[in-house]
Amino acid sequence: MTEQLRISHQEVFRRPGHFSAWPANYGLWAWDNEILVVFADGRLGDQGTLHARDKSHEFNPLQARSIDGGATWSSEPFAGFVPGGASLSADEHLAPSLRSGSKLVEQDISALPTPIDFLDPEIAVMVARTGLDGRACSWFYVTRNRGRRWEGPFAFKGLDIKGLASRTDVVPLSNDHALFMTTVAKPDGAEGRCLCIETTDGGLTFHFKSFLPFDGEGYAIMPSSVRLPTGAIVSLVRRGRGIEEPGWLETFRSEDDGTTWQSVGIAVNDTGPGGNPGSVVLLDGQALTLIYGFRGVNPGMRMINSFDGGRNWSETVEIRRDAVLPDIGYPRSVVLKDGRILSVYYYNFGKERFIAASTILGYGL
Repeated sequence: MTEQLRISHQEVFRRPGHFSAWPANYGLWAWDNEILVVFADGRLGDQGTLHARDKSHEFNPLQARSIDGGATWSSEPFAGFVPGGASLSADEHLAPSLRSGSKLVEQDISALPTPIDFLDPEIAVMVARTGLDGRACSWFYVTRNRGRRWEGPFAFKGLDIKGLASRTDVVPLSNDHALFMTTVAKPDGAEGRCLCIETTDGGLTFHFKSFLPFDGEGYAIMPSSVRLPTGAIVSLVRRGRGIEEPGWLETFRSEDDGTTWQSVGIAVNDTGPGGNPGSVVLLDGQALTLIYGFRGVNPGMRMINSFDGGRNWSETVEIRRDAVLPDIGYPRSVVLKDGRILSVYYYNFGKERFIAASTILGYGL
């Protein structure tokens, strides 16, 4: 039976002359009606092939909070320490003198002192990084009070992998056992391919678990992953060849807690020139919804659904198509307690880039 699709849009954070963007590089969390998103805030600059950012200005981390289920939002400073400078997870958008990678002090990134309970709904983990190439390094933060304070930055202790360029994608397996799905630079130093790292002691130490299959074509980055009730893990990976060629999204599954992975096909054939990451959520313990930005003609936000664990996907459903420029997307999504999907992303109407949200009810099939 077709269920009516109901969609509404909200502005989360917008300032004239600013370039606010990339929630997918940071994270989105929900506790009942309270929601928190972290993003980067910089300044508009000259229009390039895709972005119009001022690379001579910092991209400061900010966070926005809603306490009414996403209807209204207020902004606040990122409540954590940023090592190496003022910008977080944004070196690729900055002039060399502002990049944090060359300014990191080893002592600023310490070992986690207290284990994380990955099944505690009040605890959230956010992963951060410097840049994207073979010099990149990554760390993580923990909040136990809904982002009012971020503890860290903490090191991936025990993990000796160079070029780790991580965003937040954590798959809990038990209280002290979790997989961190992430990206590492290729041997030539270019981005990248996806891998799975594991902790079995609540984040005190980590080790390499597995690589996701990679055909060597272009790059495979920015996984978004969920664990199904069967125990299988489904991960959607951003694929692409460069900023001027169309990207796509590929689906992977693991039936053995991330030890091995299989590609089960292409979920989205075209995400537009430069591509865009997807954000996958699990509805009612059975249906997968994948939300992504489309950077082609008539740019906007789109979604597809799967009822068989990511093996097959529905026709595309347009969430919105009113962007003026293709510089959009990078969504993060959660399922709210009333069953709505909330997706937060960056958007534009031709000028400043701003943080927007859409709430979605109904599968739209």
